[in-house]
Amino acid sequence: MYNVILIDDETLARQLVESKLRDHKEFNIVAQCSDGFEGFKAIQEHKPDLIFLDVQMPKLNGFEMLELIEDDVHVIFTTAFDEYAMKAFEAQAVDYLLKPIKKERFDKAIEKFKQQQNTSAPAKTFSEEVYEGYQHRIVVKDNGMIRIIPAGDILYIEANDDYIKIFTEAGYFMKKSTLKRIEKAFDPKLFVRVHRSYIVPVNQIIRIEPYEKDSHIALLKNNNKVPVSKSGMEKLKSQLNW
Repeated sequence: MYNVILIDDETLARQLVESKLRDHKEFNIVAQCSDGFEGFKAIQEHKPDLIFLDVQMPKLNGFEMLELIEDDVHVIFTTAFDEYAMKAFEAQAVDYLLKPIKKERFDKAIEKFKQQQNTSAPAKTFSEEVYEGYQHRIVVKDNGMIRIIPAGDILYIEANDDYIKIFTEAGYFMKKSTLKRIEKAFDPKLFVRVHRSYIVPVNQIIRIEPYEKDSHIALLKNNNKVPVSKSGMEKLKSQLNW
């Protein structure tokens, strides 16, 4: 028996998936959620085998919700917008179903999931790809709560083993991610990776001072100092047209 969670802000959409699952007796729906916050809590509680997930939802979209899930999960995306298909497959989804979902296509997605289980295929982990343009916020877990940090509140971001530290005026927040993912997610005109361990918003830099051979220090508005490598300096020069 496979435990399933349905996450979609449209009740009718959830009901349609539920009706199609009735032909697959080995699937048991353990929760239905109308937004990403509810979905995250349900996943933490039930540890489902499979999630049917909409992309566009209020409060927290599907991709942002997945960023919060540290465990491996299997997801079939269900959405009315085919523009997200590439992002879904980049996120290594089991499958991607375009609404209105046809029975034949739904059954094919179910078989694809079952084949992965039967062949002991590794569970899918999700990359933090941007679902529409560049990312304008970061979603983190903070003492069991979900916190949304606008890009404009970020002072700088520091690598910390398998996590990143996101520094704001309110303090710093930890997130399981990499600087490489963050670098891809944010607009390079606004955020520059100045060092292998640091990403800085350009508008937070007051001045740049020489430090050691081929390296510099960036002085930020909050009086913190961030190292700038040789390659980081080249990126800044290019970005600032020096």
